[in-house]
Amino acid sequence: MIHLREPERMQNHMDEMGVQPAVLIMADRDGGYSKGHETREMIMHTALHILIEEGYRAMSMRRVANDCGIKFGNLTYHYRTREDLVRELLEAVIRSYEVEFDQIIHLPGTPAERLQHICRFILEDIRSKKTTHLFPELWALANHDAFVLGRVQELYDRARAPLSEIVGEMRPDLSIEDRMAIALFISASMEGLTPFSGYEKPFEPVMPKLEAIAIHSFVSLVETYNH
Repeated sequence: MIHLREPERMQNHMDEMGVQPAVLIMADRDGGYSKGHETREMIMHTALHILIEEGYRAMSMRRVANDCGIKFGNLTYHYRTREDLVRELLEAVIRSYEVEFDQIIHLPGTPAERLQHICRFILEDIRSKKTTHLFPELWALANHDAFVLGRVQELYDRARAPLSEIVGEMRPDLSIEDRMAIALFISASMEGLTPFSGYEKPFEPVMPKLEAIAIHSFVSLVETYNH
C-alpha cells in the first residue's frame, strides 16, 4: 500500500500548478516500480485537483496529461480510460478515510466516545475545500452516470461500515438491519450539512455549534433507539 506523499521533483511540479496535495492511499500494483508509482501519484493528485477546482467535466484525459506535464500516451499507459482513472482515484480517497476510521475505532475509551470521535472527524472534514467541492460534484454526476453512481455507492457503503460497527458495540441488542439503518441516518445527516456549512458556505461559521448538536443527538439516538 502506498501513501501518496510527494517526492521532491513531483512536488515542485505540483507547486507550479498551485496544487495543494491531499492525503490519498493507493494500492500497490503487481510488478510496479518506483518511477511508475511516482507518475501515478502525480496523476492522482492532478486529477483530484481538477475535480475539486473545476469539476468532472474539466477532468478529461488530455487535460490531466497536460497538467501533469506528461505525454497522453504516458497517461494511458497507466490509465487506459477516464473510468479507470476515476475508479482508482475514488479507491484512493476511500482508503484514506478507512485508515482514519480504523485508527478512531481502535482508540481507548467507550464505544460512545469513539462514536463522538468519528462523527467529529467527519464533520470537521466537511469543512475542508476538498470535501465540500468533491462530494457534491460526485453526487450530481451520479444522477446521470451509472459508472460514477456505482463507485459513489461503494464508497459510502465502505464509509458507513465503521459507524455500524460502533453502533453495534454500543447496542449489541440491535439487529444488523437496525445498526445499518442508524449508521445510514447518521452518515446522511452529516453529509447533508455539506451544502450549508461546508467550505465557504453560508453557515460555515455556525458549524461548531451544529457539530456539538449533531454529536449529542447521534449518541442519544443510539442509546435510546427502540424499534
